[in-house]
Amino acid sequence: MNTQPAFTGTVPANYDRYLGPLVFIPYAKDIAERIPGNVESILEIACGTGLVAEQIAKKISHVAKITATDLNPDMLAVAKSLVKDPKIKWEVADMLQLPFADNSFDAVVCQFGLMFAPDKPKAFSEAHRVLKKGGVFIFNTWDKIQEVGAFDIGNQVIRDFFRDNPPAFYKIPFSMHDPNELESLLKGAGFSSRKVELVKLEGSVKSALDAAKGITEGSPILKEILERNADAVVAIENKMVEKLEEKYGRGRLTHQIQAYVGWGSK
Repeated sequence: MNTQPAFTGTVPANYDRYLGPLVFIPYAKDIAERIPGNVESILEIACGTGLVAEQIAKKISHVAKITATDLNPDMLAVAKSLVKDPKIKWEVADMLQLPFADNSFDAVVCQFGLMFAPDKPKAFSEAHRVLKKGGVFIFNTWDKIQEVGAFDIGNQVIRDFFRDNPPAFYKIPFSMHDPNELESLLKGAGFSSRKVELVKLEGSVKSALDAAKGITEGSPILKEILERNADAVVAIENKMVEKLEEKYGRGRLTHQIQAYVGWGSK
Protein backbone atom coordinates (compact mmCIF):
# COMPACT_ATOMS: atom_id res chain seq x y z
CA MET A 1 0.00 0.00 0.00
CA ASN A 2 1.23 3.49 -0.88
CA THR A 3 1.84 5.50 2.31
CA GLN A 4 3.10 8.75 0.82
CA PRO A 5 2.95 11.92 2.97
CA ALA A 6 -0.58 13.24 3.28
CA PHE A 7 -1.54 16.56 1.74
CA THR A 8 -4.41 17.36 4.11
CA GLY A 9 -6.13 20.16 5.96
CA THR A 10 -5.18 23.64 4.71
CA VAL A 11 -2.22 22.34 2.70
CA PRO A 12 -4.04 21.54 -0.59
CA ALA A 13 -5.54 25.04 -0.95
CA ASN A 14 -2.18 26.68 -0.20
CA TYR A 15 -0.45 24.27 -2.57
CA ASP A 16 -2.77 25.29 -5.38
CA ARG A 17 -2.81 29.03 -4.65
CA TYR A 18 0.89 29.60 -4.06
CA LEU A 19 2.91 26.65 -5.38
CA GLY A 20 0.77 26.35 -8.51
CA PRO A 21 2.15 29.48 -10.20
CA LEU A 22 5.50 29.25 -8.41
CA VAL A 23 6.49 25.83 -9.75
CA PHE A 24 3.67 23.57 -10.96
CA ILE A 25 1.64 25.36 -13.63
CA PRO A 26 4.62 25.91 -15.99
CA TYR A 27 5.27 22.16 -16.09
CA ALA A 28 1.56 21.35 -16.25
CA LYS A 29 1.41 23.34 -19.49
CA ASP A 30 4.54 21.54 -20.71
CA ILE A 31 2.99 18.11 -20.10
CA ALA A 32 -0.24 19.11 -21.83
CA GLU A 33 1.71 20.23 -24.89
CA ARG A 34 3.46 16.84 -25.12
CA ILE A 35 0.28 14.75 -25.27
CA PRO A 36 -0.39 13.44 -28.79
CA GLY A 37 -3.34 15.09 -30.48
CA ASN A 38 -5.14 11.86 -31.36
CA VAL A 39 -5.69 10.47 -27.86
CA GLU A 40 -9.19 9.69 -26.65
CA SER A 41 -8.61 8.69 -23.03
CA ILE A 42 -6.08 10.00 -20.52
CA LEU A 43 -5.26 8.88 -16.99
CA GLU A 44 -3.49 11.20 -14.59
CA ILE A 45 -1.94 9.70 -11.47
CA ALA A 46 -1.08 11.83 -8.42
CA CYS A 47 -3.15 14.64 -9.90
CA GLY A 48 -3.05 16.87 -6.82
CA THR A 49 -5.34 19.87 -7.16
CA GLY A 50 -5.98 19.33 -10.86
CA LEU A 51 -3.44 21.71 -12.37
CA VAL A 52 -2.40 19.28 -15.11
CA ALA A 53 -5.90 17.97 -15.81
CA GLU A 54 -7.09 21.54 -16.27
CA GLN A 55 -4.34 22.28 -18.80
CA ILE A 56 -5.03 19.05 -20.70
CA ALA A 57 -8.75 19.79 -20.86
CA LYS A 58 -8.00 23.24 -22.27
CA LYS A 59 -5.55 21.97 -24.88
CA ILE A 60 -7.24 18.82 -26.13
CA SER A 61 -10.89 19.71 -26.47
CA HIS A 62 -11.86 16.50 -28.29
CA VAL A 63 -10.72 14.13 -25.53
CA ALA A 64 -13.68 12.05 -24.42
CA LYS A 65 -12.34 11.13 -20.99
CA ILE A 66 -9.76 12.43 -18.53
CA THR A 67 -9.55 10.34 -15.37
CA ALA A 68 -7.63 12.26 -12.69
CA THR A 69 -6.61 10.27 -9.61
CA ASP A 70 -4.83 10.96 -6.34
CA LEU A 71 -4.29 9.14 -3.08
CA ASN A 72 -5.23 12.21 -1.01
CA PRO A 73 -8.97 12.99 -0.83
CA ASP A 74 -8.29 16.53 0.40
CA MET A 75 -6.32 17.32 -2.76
CA LEU A 76 -9.13 15.96 -4.92
CA ALA A 77 -11.68 18.04 -3.00
CA VAL A 78 -9.80 21.22 -3.93
CA ALA A 79 -9.45 20.01 -7.52
CA LYS A 80 -13.19 19.40 -7.82
CA SER A 81 -13.98 22.83 -6.38
CA LEU A 82 -11.64 24.69 -8.74
CA VAL A 83 -11.63 22.75 -12.01
CA LYS A 84 -15.06 22.50 -13.58
CA ASP A 85 -14.87 20.48 -16.78
CA PRO A 86 -17.28 17.67 -17.62
CA LYS A 87 -14.53 15.71 -19.40
CA ILE A 88 -12.68 15.17 -16.10
CA LYS A 89 -13.59 12.36 -13.72
CA TRP A 90 -11.96 12.60 -10.28
CA GLU A 91 -11.16 9.42 -8.35
CA VAL A 92 -9.17 8.41 -5.30
CA ALA A 93 -6.59 5.83 -6.39
CA ASP A 94 -3.19 4.48 -5.42
CA MET A 95 -0.60 4.65 -8.21
CA LEU A 96 0.76 1.29 -7.01
CA GLN A 97 -2.64 -0.41 -7.36
CA LEU A 98 -4.52 1.35 -10.13
CA PRO A 99 -8.18 0.24 -10.21
CA PHE A 100 -8.28 0.00 -14.00
CA ALA A 101 -8.11 -2.87 -16.46
CA ASP A 102 -5.10 -3.57 -18.65
CA ASN A 103 -4.95 -1.57 -21.89
CA SER A 104 -7.45 1.08 -20.79
CA PHE A 105 -5.88 4.44 -21.71
CA ASP A 106 -4.21 6.13 -24.66
CA ALA A 107 -2.00 8.21 -22.36
CA VAL A 108 -0.93 8.24 -18.72
CA VAL A 109 0.58 11.34 -17.16
CA CYS A 110 2.12 12.05 -13.77
CA GLN A 111 3.37 15.44 -12.62
CA PHE A 112 5.87 15.36 -9.74
CA GLY A 113 4.22 12.36 -8.11
CA LEU A 114 6.52 9.42 -8.76
CA MET A 115 9.01 10.58 -6.12
CA PHE A 116 6.39 9.73 -3.48
CA ALA A 117 5.91 6.12 -4.59
CA PRO A 118 7.50 3.73 -2.06
CA ASP A 119 7.88 1.18 -4.87
CA LYS A 120 8.95 3.10 -7.97
CA PRO A 121 9.32 0.11 -10.35
CA LYS A 122 5.76 -0.89 -9.42
CA ALA A 123 4.47 2.62 -10.18
CA PHE A 124 6.08 2.57 -13.63
CA SER A 125 4.79 -0.95 -14.26
CA GLU A 126 1.24 0.05 -13.34
CA ALA A 127 1.38 2.99 -15.76
CA HIS A 128 2.57 0.58 -18.48
CA ARG A 129 -0.11 -1.99 -17.63
CA VAL A 130 -3.08 0.34 -18.03
CA LEU A 131 -1.83 1.81 -21.31
CA LYS A 132 -3.13 0.60 -24.63
CA LYS A 133 -0.63 -0.68 -27.19
CA GLY A 134 1.04 2.39 -28.68
CA GLY A 135 0.02 4.54 -25.69
CA VAL A 136 2.39 7.01 -24.03
CA PHE A 137 3.47 7.68 -20.45
CA ILE A 138 4.58 11.27 -19.77
CA PHE A 139 5.93 12.34 -16.38
CA ASN A 140 8.30 14.76 -14.70
CA THR A 141 10.52 14.81 -11.63
CA TRP A 142 12.41 17.70 -10.08
CA ASP A 143 16.11 18.26 -10.56
CA LYS A 144 18.19 18.76 -7.39
CA ILE A 145 16.64 21.28 -5.01
CA GLN A 146 19.62 23.58 -5.59
CA GLU A 147 18.39 23.97 -9.18
CA VAL A 148 14.82 24.87 -8.26
CA GLY A 149 15.09 28.56 -7.44
CA ALA A 150 13.15 29.76 -4.43
CA PHE A 151 12.75 26.25 -3.03
CA ASP A 152 16.44 25.96 -2.21
CA ILE A 153 16.37 29.23 -0.28
CA GLY A 154 13.12 28.38 1.48
CA ASN A 155 14.24 24.91 2.49
CA GLN A 156 17.48 26.25 3.93
CA VAL A 157 15.61 28.84 6.01
CA ILE A 158 13.38 26.11 7.46
CA ARG A 159 16.37 23.90 8.23
CA ASP A 160 18.19 26.78 9.92
CA PHE A 161 15.28 27.23 12.32
CA PHE A 162 15.58 23.62 13.47
CA ARG A 163 19.26 22.83 13.14
CA ASP A 164 19.19 20.03 15.71
CA ASN A 165 16.21 18.32 14.08
CA PRO A 166 15.51 19.80 10.63
CA PRO A 167 12.26 18.89 8.81
CA ALA A 168 13.01 16.28 6.17
CA PHE A 169 9.97 16.39 3.87
CA TYR A 170 11.69 18.17 0.98
CA LYS A 171 14.15 15.31 0.62
CA ILE A 172 11.29 13.34 -0.98
CA PRO A 173 10.12 15.56 -3.87
CA PHE A 174 13.70 16.33 -4.86
CA SER A 175 14.92 12.73 -4.71
CA MET A 176 14.62 11.62 -8.37
CA HIS A 177 17.10 13.75 -10.29
CA ASP A 178 19.14 11.04 -11.99
CA PRO A 179 18.14 10.73 -15.66
CA ASN A 180 19.77 7.31 -15.84
CA GLU A 181 17.48 6.09 -13.05
CA LEU A 182 14.44 7.41 -14.93
CA GLU A 183 15.55 5.73 -18.14
CA SER A 184 16.14 2.47 -16.26
CA LEU A 185 12.67 2.60 -14.67
CA LEU A 186 11.06 3.13 -18.06
CA LYS A 187 13.03 0.26 -19.55
CA GLY A 188 12.31 -2.04 -16.62
CA ALA A 189 8.58 -1.41 -16.92
CA GLY A 190 8.64 -2.49 -20.56
CA PHE A 191 8.39 0.78 -22.48
CA SER A 192 9.70 0.15 -25.98
CA SER A 193 10.64 3.75 -26.77
CA ARG A 194 12.01 6.05 -24.08
CA LYS A 195 13.26 9.60 -23.68
CA VAL A 196 14.34 11.69 -20.69
CA GLU A 197 15.28 15.36 -21.02
CA LEU A 198 16.07 18.29 -18.74
CA VAL A 199 13.56 21.11 -19.13
CA LYS A 200 14.24 24.59 -17.74
CA LEU A 201 11.30 26.94 -17.20
CA GLU A 202 10.28 29.95 -15.10
CA GLY A 203 7.77 30.18 -12.28
CA SER A 204 6.28 33.39 -10.97
CA VAL A 205 4.14 34.61 -8.05
CA LYS A 206 3.09 38.11 -7.08
CA SER A 207 5.46 38.42 -4.11
CA ALA A 208 8.15 36.78 -2.00
CA LEU A 209 5.51 36.36 0.71
CA ASP A 210 3.38 34.23 -1.61
CA ALA A 211 6.42 32.08 -2.35
CA ALA A 212 7.20 31.77 1.36
CA LYS A 213 3.63 30.78 2.19
CA GLY A 214 3.67 28.13 -0.52
CA ILE A 215 6.99 26.64 0.54
CA THR A 216 6.03 26.66 4.23
CA GLU A 217 2.28 26.02 4.23
CA GLY A 218 1.69 24.33 0.87
CA SER A 219 3.21 20.94 1.61
CA PRO A 220 3.42 18.35 4.42
CA ILE A 221 6.51 20.16 5.74
CA LEU A 222 3.99 22.33 7.60
CA LYS A 223 3.15 19.37 9.84
CA GLU A 224 6.83 18.90 10.65
CA ILE A 225 7.21 22.58 11.53
CA LEU A 226 4.11 22.61 13.76
CA GLU A 227 5.32 19.50 15.57
CA ARG A 228 8.59 21.25 16.41
CA ASN A 229 7.27 24.73 17.23
CA ALA A 230 3.71 25.75 16.41
CA ASP A 231 4.62 29.43 16.84
CA ALA A 232 7.49 29.37 14.33
CA VAL A 233 5.54 29.60 11.05
CA VAL A 234 5.31 33.40 10.87
CA ALA A 235 8.94 33.88 11.87
CA ILE A 236 10.06 31.35 9.27
CA GLU A 237 8.04 33.03 6.55
CA ASN A 238 9.34 36.49 7.48
CA LYS A 239 12.92 35.25 7.30
CA MET A 240 12.18 33.50 4.02
CA VAL A 241 10.76 36.71 2.54
CA GLU A 242 13.93 38.53 3.57
CA LYS A 243 16.17 35.95 1.89
CA LEU A 244 14.01 35.69 -1.22
CA GLU A 245 13.93 39.46 -1.68
CA GLU A 246 17.71 39.56 -1.34
CA LYS A 247 17.91 37.12 -4.25
CA TYR A 248 14.99 38.18 -6.45
CA GLY A 249 14.14 41.72 -5.38
CA ARG A 250 10.84 43.13 -4.16
CA GLY A 251 7.59 42.92 -6.05
CA ARG A 252 6.76 40.01 -8.32
CA LEU A 253 9.04 37.01 -7.81
CA THR A 254 10.14 35.15 -10.93
CA HIS A 255 12.64 32.33 -10.63
CA GLN A 256 14.32 29.68 -12.76
CA ILE A 257 13.20 26.09 -12.22
CA GLN A 258 14.25 22.84 -13.83
CA ALA A 259 13.00 19.29 -13.96
CA TYR A 260 13.41 16.09 -15.91
CA VAL A 261 10.60 15.15 -18.27
CA GLY A 262 10.27 11.50 -19.21
CA TRP A 263 8.37 9.88 -22.06
CA GLY A 264 7.78 6.23 -22.85
CA SER A 265 5.63 4.43 -25.40
CA LYS A 266 4.17 0.95 -25.02
